[in-house]
Amino acid sequence: MATMKAVQIPSAGGDFEVVEKDIPQPGPGEVRIQVDACGICHSDVFVKEGLFPGIEYPRVPGHEVAGRIDKVGDGVTGFAAGQRVGVGWHGGHCFACTPCREGDFVSCENGKITGITFDGGYAEYMVAPHEAVARMPDALTPQDAAPLLCAGITTYNALRNTGAQPGDLVAVQGIGGLGHLAVQYAKKAGYEVVALSRGTDKKQLALDLGADHYIDAKANDPAEALQALGGARVILATVPNADAITQVVGGLGRNGTLLIVGVDAEPIQVSPMQLIQGRRKVMGWPSGDARDSEDTLNFSALADVRPMIETYPLEQAAEAYARMMNNEARFRVVLDVAGS
Repeated sequence: MATMKAVQIPSAGGDFEVVEKDIPQPGPGEVRIQVDACGICHSDVFVKEGLFPGIEYPRVPGHEVAGRIDKVGDGVTGFAAGQRVGVGWHGGHCFACTPCREGDFVSCENGKITGITFDGGYAEYMVAPHEAVARMPDALTPQDAAPLLCAGITTYNALRNTGAQPGDLVAVQGIGGLGHLAVQYAKKAGYEVVALSRGTDKKQLALDLGADHYIDAKANDPAEALQALGGARVILATVPNADAITQVVGGLGRNGTLLIVGVDAEPIQVSPMQLIQGRRKVMGWPSGDARDSEDTLNFSALADVRPMIETYPLEQAAEAYARMMNNEARFRVVLDVAGS
């Protein structure tokens, strides 16, 4: 049987290992993808350290996958060999539970996760359920498309579901892997964009990406600064820091929404009065399903939104992962699998 190169985690907490594995065969309802590029995401720590329940090892991580369909399984329609596609965090759904029956596939009670439920994109080939596969426009390179299938869809899909209208004041807290994309999406969507970060190191970058205002949250009270601009219709919190998120709640305007996509295990502090006055709310948003990924990719191609990336060959996955975890990358790390 033909083999492929892959990078896997042998057991929870184990080190990355480069191995030769049999090229997987797609089953009914599945497609096989020849991987061109795969982004490295902070959520890959779930696989690396065994933090997600039920993971079977060894496991190949990777849920920011861009490539081409190599083979389709029985019963698959709408996809064909040679088609450019991507696969994100959402790895498939059951079609039968209540959320699925309501079309809320990302909330499927039996949902699969790419790189956790089944092997992901740190490999030359992978197999995925057909409902998890997103079509990819020709205008995007695989290296640019890969991070859009996690960081991109998370921020784009969250923003477009807020109800904010063009001209509304939208603040992006944190100019990193998620935030540098969120600023671009917000500007292209026609919002008045505020970028918030600690210090001035990222000020010029934020303005170059499209921000209309920059708030140094280290030198200024971010809530007061947002209120001076009229109060935010939306604050998109991309920083995984509960204390920092707490500090911006007071910056919401009337009918404002604090929308959280940065994950922190610690609680944020919000008083009832902060919400009652002005009809404000706090909510979170998951990434999205394959159709949301397609919308993200198509909008990114149309509006010329691109991630800032660093690329590494597949064999250097361990070094690339360490750079991401140490916050040394600016801003997304991508494995160039096809070029390895």
